[in-house]
Amino acid sequence: MEKPKYKRVILKISGEALAGTAGFGLDQDVISSICDQIKICTEMGVEVGVVVGGGNFWRGRTGKNKGMDQTRADHMGMLATVINALALADSLESKNVPVRVQTAIEMRQIAEPYIRGRAVRHLEKARVVIFACGSGNPFFSTDTAAALRAAEIEAEIILLAKKVDAVYDSDPHQNPNAVRYEKLSYIDVLNSRLQVMDSTATSLCMDNQIPILVFGLDQPSNIVKAICGEKIGTIVCEK
Repeated sequence: MEKPKYKRVILKISGEALAGTAGFGLDQDVISSICDQIKICTEMGVEVGVVVGGGNFWRGRTGKNKGMDQTRADHMGMLATVINALALADSLESKNVPVRVQTAIEMRQIAEPYIRGRAVRHLEKARVVIFACGSGNPFFSTDTAAALRAAEIEAEIILLAKKVDAVYDSDPHQNPNAVRYEKLSYIDVLNSRLQVMDSTATSLCMDNQIPILVFGLDQPSNIVKAICGEKIGTIVCEK
């Protein structure tokens, strides 16, 4: 078994990734494959925190664009992340991986409330911790929640699993000549408005010197490759 490069990480998984090719809802085969890779990481001794999006069910900005109050629309998006978190937890438990779901909005009948000290203790006991409901605040994305949780639990890196395999200067699905980046600085991302994370999340990572590795989840084995320090995707850090 390869030796991991990192001891504690935040894995950010978009909701769309959990939908597979359907584009909506949950693809159990995709979820199972992702959880297989998370299990391998924990068996290597890596402490894994997961922040999950909710775009496979609802996006706050979708509601806002249709005239909804943004606070209410964002709260709906937070609830969507809970569905995804519970699905991941169920799959991990079926593979005998100890896991806890913590929510930024209290719903004690479903999950633990987010408490930093408790989350760290779970990680130290080799439990995967899934953080749901984003940061618990409207107007902030789950990308920002990933940056916040990474800073709070002192994660060494954010593994940003997306549908594209790296960061490009334009959409590679629409532009066959899009330029692929292997390494970027936080300032490059902010100044060029590259679609890595939103500006709030990127700035938070920059202020706390948390590197971001952007890679494709089309091959779930990329999670383990990222943990082991293999050169995949795009790394965002201080140059």
